[in-house]
Amino acid sequence: MPLEGEYEPSPWDWVREQVETYERTGGREANTLLDTGLPVIILTTRGNRSGKIRKTALMRVEHQGEYALVGSVGGAPKDPVWVHNLRADPSAVMVQDGPEAWDAVAREVTADERELWWERAVAAYPAYADYQKNTTRTIPVFVASRAD
Repeated sequence: MPLEGEYEPSPWDWVREQVETYERTGGREANTLLDTGLPVIILTTRGNRSGKIRKTALMRVEHQGEYALVGSVGGAPKDPVWVHNLRADPSAVMVQDGPEAWDAVAREVTADERELWWERAVAAYPAYADYQKNTTRTIPVFVASRAD
């Protein structure tokens, strides 16, 4: 069932505009990270404190119908807010890769499984390797799968 509630757009203009354009065009526009040409998806979560619907563009890292959600924030010292949202409610998730959004369940991966997904993420977006070098935290990786 789609996430319902009040939508709180990102305070960052470029993120808000990208999400709005991606959704309005069914992923035909605003479907890459800035000028990199690398594809993105739209992740929708519920705010763990506010309860509001939040959306952000993430790098598209797909394998056999599952998607890695990488909490890099460019190697910032803190996890992005959406990581806290997923940890609080991993079933309040939607993924949009193209025209249709779908309900998902996310799980944080660790150990060998994290390494496997991390390799896939770096292959899709090589800058992730630099981001990890720029921070002391282990960048969290979640895997989103279609909800039953």
